[in-house]
Amino acid sequence: MSDGDYDYLIKFLALGDSGVGKTSLLYQYTDGKFNSKFITTVGIDFREKRVVYRPNGPDGISGRGQRIHLQLWDTAGQERFRSLTTAFFRDAMGFLLLFDLTNEQSFLNVRNWISQLQMHAYCENPDIVLCGNKSDLEDQRVVKEEEAKELAGKYGIPYFETSAANGNNVSKAIETLLDLIMKRMERCVDKSWIPEGVRVAVELCHMLTLMGVFVLIAPSSS
Repeated sequence: MSDGDYDYLIKFLALGDSGVGKTSLLYQYTDGKFNSKFITTVGIDFREKRVVYRPNGPDGISGRGQRIHLQLWDTAGQERFRSLTTAFFRDAMGFLLLFDLTNEQSFLNVRNWISQLQMHAYCENPDIVLCGNKSDLEDQRVVKEEEAKELAGKYGIPYFETSAANGNNVSKAIETLLDLIMKRMERCVDKSWIPEGVRVAVELCHMLTLMGVFVLIAPSSS
């Protein structure tokens, strides 16, 4: 795809404590490489990738491919950058929340990150995929898979154990997040699904605005 040749611009934000591997995971996804010498991210950075999303219809047959331009924003995990990080929450459509399987504190802080998202994201229940990163360091692991799955289940979000070093589950985690976003958009435009028209319409307009599509809603005549 050439520049500008895409159907949707989707923005994801990678979150988590400093050192959990956010930069390495995004680099693995976009470039298929692992760099063990990344320095700590200062402020905000981002990477980009073009993909084709093929939704499955009710009959299980894939529909027409939709061309997606992914912007993957990489945030600093240190507390001193938190105000800068939260300023980007509202502009993202989905979130990759990472913790380090070899660092228990980074896992305990997942709740704090989710609380921040609930306060600052574009809605109270944004699409999140939880990733337990550094799964290749099995001998250093301190967070059990059962614990992480239980926490993800509490918040109703998918969980993957990923490795930026060997690429395990990296693409799957991001593809799952993209699928959640695209399905949310489909629900928002399906009028038969809308239980609270105004709230959902506002959510849809905000999502479309994030994608560069501006919507004018005419007032109801009733």
